[in-house]
Amino acid sequence: MAASAELFITGEFKRVVDDRFRISLPPELAEPVTDEAGDCVLTKERAGCLSLWRAGDWQARFDAGVGLIKQKMQAGRMEQRWSEVQRFGRLLSTRSRPIRLANRSRLVIPEGFREFLDVPPESEVMLVGAAICVEIWNPAAWQELLKQEMPEFGPLFKDLAD
Repeated sequence: MAASAELFITGEFKRVVDDRFRISLPPELAEPVTDEAGDCVLTKERAGCLSLWRAGDWQARFDAGVGLIKQKMQAGRMEQRWSEVQRFGRLLSTRSRPIRLANRSRLVIPEGFREFLDVPPESEVMLVGAAICVEIWNPAAWQELLKQEMPEFGPLFKDLAD
């Protein structure tokens, strides 16, 4: 995931989801998460939030994590945790989807992801640079997160910078 370490995506933008569930991303958010063809990965993060990742970065992260779990399964170390493995598999099956941004900046939110974001057509979303990915927020969920986490910004910054 070396490419993500070189990026540091920031910014907050308000956009409208059109009647076909399309969102236009500003270039400063679209470029860091797409390759030359406009490919990226859309993921479900938390209720009211989706994120966009550079496809290669996401795949490397995915392969490393799933590879470790497969190794544990093959070694017989997960036999007592099958229900957790099944739960992980269910969540993994619906969590992400490769997509291509039209003209490298227009995202069509696929079914299943629309319901998770919980934003009707012709309404606003917040696009937020989250350092290593771009997040798409339901505005109410975004405001709630800010209320909860903004008081901790100073200590978090200090901790990460030390």
